[in-house]
Amino acid sequence: MEEVTKIDPSLLSSFAELVGVHTDIERGMFLLYLIIVVLSIIVFNLGFAQKLSILKTIIIYVLLLIGCGPLALLGVRLPVAEGLLISAIILGLYRFRLYQQRQEQNKKG
Repeated sequence: MEEVTKIDPSLLSSFAELVGVHTDIERGMFLLYLIIVVLSIIVFNLGFAQKLSILKTIIIYVLLLIGCGPLALLGVRLPVAEGLLISAIILGLYRFRLYQQRQEQNKKG
C-alpha cells in the first residue's frame, strides 16, 4: 500500500501523537476514536445525575458512538481527548466529594 500523506507529529494533539496517528493513520485514528468514546462514556456517566431506562440509555450510547466520529477527526489536531480526560477527572473528584459529604451527613443525622 502506498503512503499518501505524511503527517508532521508537531502538529498533532498529545493523544493523537501518543497513539501514532503520524505513523499508521488507520490504527491511530481507530485508537483515538476508542479513547474519545471511552472518555465520553465516562464523562456522561459521571455528569448525568438521573438513571435512564434501558432504551433511552441505548439510544444515547448509539448517538454518542456516532458523534464521536467527528470528534476523533477534530481530535487529531485539537485537544479533544485531553479535554475529555480533564472533564472526567473534575467530575470524578466532584462525585467523590459529594459521596464523602453524604457519608458525613448520614453519620451526623
